[in-house]
Amino acid sequence: MLEVVRIPALSDNYIWLVHEPVSGATMVVDPAVAEPVLAEADARGWTITDIWNTHWHPDHTGGNAEIKAATGCTITGPAAEAAKIPTLDVQVRGGDAVKLGNVEARVIDVPAHTAGHIAYHFAGEEIVFVGDTLFAMGCGRLFEGTAAQMFDNMAKLAALPEETTVYCAHEYTQSNGRYALVAEPENQAIHARMAHVDAARDRGEATVPTTIGQERATNPFMRATTIEELAERRAAKDSFRG
Repeated sequence: MLEVVRIPALSDNYIWLVHEPVSGATMVVDPAVAEPVLAEADARGWTITDIWNTHWHPDHTGGNAEIKAATGCTITGPAAEAAKIPTLDVQVRGGDAVKLGNVEARVIDVPAHTAGHIAYHFAGEEIVFVGDTLFAMGCGRLFEGTAAQMFDNMAKLAALPEETTVYCAHEYTQSNGRYALVAEPENQAIHARMAHVDAARDRGEATVPTTIGQERATNPFMRATTIEELAERRAAKDSFRG
C-alpha cells in the first residue's frame, strides 16, 4: 500500500518520502534538507502532511522547519529528544502507535547512536525505518549510548520477519561490507553480497533498502552473539580504514 521514494541528500544521506494512496497522506522520514523533498513531492502531486524523525542529529532534522513552513505538516519524533528538536509537534515513545493516513506503525525504542533514538515499524506493510541504528551490514556509532543498548537494538530488529524491508538513512554499505569481510572472513554470504554491492556502486546505484533477512546473514553487528563481541566489533569498525 505505501509508496516509498528514496531522495539522496548531502554526501551520503537518504531521505524517505512515503505516500499512503488511500488517504493521500505523505510523510518524510528524517529530512536532512528541504528543497529536494519539496521538489519531489511537488513533481508527484503529493502534499506533505507529516515528518517523522528518528533522532535529533541535524542531518536528520535540518529540513524540518522549511518543510513545515511550506506545507503546515505535523512533525513527530522521539519524546526523549524533544529538547533537541524544537520543531517537534508530537512526542512518541517505544510502544506508541503512529498513523500515516490509514496505515499504522509502532514506535520501537532503539537508543545508543543517540540517547532517545527510535524506529518506526509498519508491521502490515513489512517496513521499518531505522534512522542511524541499523545499516546494511553495519550499525550506528555509539555516540550517546552503550554497546549493551545496541546489542539489544540488534536483537529487537532481528526479531522482525526476515522479509521486512529496512530503510536506513545512509549509503554506507560498501565501507560496512569491507569491514564485515574482516570480521567474518569465512562468511560466504558476505562475500556474495559484496560482489553485488561493489557492482552496484560502480554503476552509481544505491544499495539500500535492505531486509532483515539479509542483515541476519551478513551484518556482523546483528550477528554478534554477546555484548562484548558487539563492543569489540564496533570499536574495530570505528578505526577501520579498509
